[in-house]
Amino acid sequence: MKVVAVCACTVGIAHTYMAQKAIEEECARRGFDYKVETQGGMGIDNELDEDEIADADYALLAIDVGIEGDERFDDKRDEGKCLTVGSADVIADAKKVIDELIAL
Repeated sequence: MKVVAVCACTVGIAHTYMAQKAIEEECARRGFDYKVETQGGMGIDNELDEDEIADADYALLAIDVGIEGDERFDDKRDEGKCLTVGSADVIADAKKVIDELIAL
């Protein structure tokens, strides 16, 4: 199972990186391949390219604001394989969010 994700909060500092950590820890616990892009106060880190998104089974957007390159996820949305939640949702219960994602 391969998951790609983007995290972005309103300020771009704490919640962005806390959500990233929560997603990475839960995916690692499940033995998933994963890559998490952050769009925070330091700019875009670990940027996902089109091939990585296309090759992923699921895309998770843990975002509280609009993100750069949102259109990259249109195909995953069309396939019903993209879940958008708030960053606080992932921080509070990453297990539940990942369960929701793979139930798509």
